[in-house]
Amino acid sequence: VQLQASGGGLVQPGGSLRLSCAASGSIFRINAMGWYRQAPGKQRELVASITSGGSTNYADSVKGRFTISRDNAKNTVYLQMNSLKPEDTAVYYCKADVVVDMWARQYAYWGQGTLVTVSS
Repeated sequence: VQLQASGGGLVQPGGSLRLSCAASGSIFRINAMGWYRQAPGKQRELVASITSGGSTNYADSVKGRFTISRDNAKNTVYLQMNSLKPEDTAVYYCKADVVVDMWARQYAYWGQGTLVTVSS
């Protein structure tokens, strides 16, 4: 199973970006999917997560600005980021809890990370 993240880049404060992360490979089902971020010198933190049924959870720092969504048919998770702030600068990683077979064996997979820089 591979996760391919895309959509990072340089944006001015107040701007928007949309991240995408597509899972491929031997996938029976995907349960939760999420986005994490890691800023220089800091630990990786949860940004947002979404269950297979669409229930969402957000870090307090991004509530009202970021929206997570997913397309189950495409095994893809998105993160729409609006009103970006310099403190949102980080490498963003996607994560998926993938069930790989009919025996319900589940593993966590991570994408390679995409850099988001918010600066004027």
